[in-house]
Amino acid sequence: MVHIDEILDQAKERDASDVHLICGLKPMLRIIRDLVPANSSEILTEEDMSEIYDYFIRGNVDKDNVFNRTKKLDMSYEYGDMRLRVNVSYSNDVPTFTLRLIKNDLPRYDTLGIPEVVRSVASQPQGLILVTGKTNSGKTTTLNALINEINEVENKKILTLENPVEYRHKSKKSVIVQKEIGVGKDSLSYSDGVKNSLREDCDIVVIGEIRDKETMDAAIETAESGHLVIGTLHTKSCAETLDRMINFYEIRDQASIKYLLGSLLKLVLSQRLIKGIDGKLVLVPEVMVVDNTIAGLIRKEKLGTAEIEDAIQSNIDKGNISLINSLAKLFVQDKITLDQAKSQIEEKNIEILNRTIMQMKIKKDKLL
Repeated sequence: MVHIDEILDQAKERDASDVHLICGLKPMLRIIRDLVPANSSEILTEEDMSEIYDYFIRGNVDKDNVFNRTKKLDMSYEYGDMRLRVNVSYSNDVPTFTLRLIKNDLPRYDTLGIPEVVRSVASQPQGLILVTGKTNSGKTTTLNALINEINEVENKKILTLENPVEYRHKSKKSVIVQKEIGVGKDSLSYSDGVKNSLREDCDIVVIGEIRDKETMDAAIETAESGHLVIGTLHTKSCAETLDRMINFYEIRDQASIKYLLGSLLKLVLSQRLIKGIDGKLVLVPEVMVVDNTIAGLIRKEKLGTAEIEDAIQSNIDKGNISLINSLAKLFVQDKITLDQAKSQIEEKNIEILNRTIMQMKIKKDKLL
């Protein structure tokens, strides 16, 4: 018999970010990027997986129907003072579970290593801001820290659309309304939620994930109508983010979308998390501020990712931060190793990284 409560207690005590429950394996905890087995746990059987399913579904007919129909389910779950984001899927016709532990105390914005330019641009009254990165890159934490920062200093109405709701915000200087996306929830889809926001007198709309053309259309329409829209995408760089957004559309529609993005897109923050020398996770940000130069490149007939990357690298005075500059800075600050820095970029850019490191060291020596 599997004891879920004991596994969750242990995950909390060991500061795990995720718990993986897979048939044929011991329960696995992700602790600072490493997967380690839970202490004193047995290998999970098919019977255990059925028990775990019953534990989380709790007889909820709607959730059971969604899982049986779609073979996947995303839900939130509360255990004691801890909240979880639960994903259920199938593997060899047996349910498998991925649990994300959500910390009750949201880290302060200024402790996350997010560049100041992001906060500055987020104070603009309208436009589109995107926080991007791969899974487990800290996008949700960054997004919610930014929401909390706005909540503390600005008088706005903020609407968030999430699947599921992770951090529970309390209205401070701003008014915050949080909606959960999904069948039987507050809104059926992200696109429906964004469209309805136009009638809710919002100043800022936060989209938990822009995953399709319909949501992208709604985000653009909302930004165009005078709102600030902040959203996330699963992309690994600023240039790839642009490419992904444009490719939501048919070729015949891409010219008009490029024009709108050149006007409405204000900033893209693409981030990565890597384990630092001290064993803690370190944020590696890439920031693209959409000025006239970037907007012109977006509107070109053929979008060149290399041109975008070059523009970011060469316009640092505008607030842009290239991936190479972030890695070089972290190395010079003794937060990551040179091998770690090199592993994050393509071979062709290693010489640029070495040159940037040398320039930063010279500058640092002059200041000492």
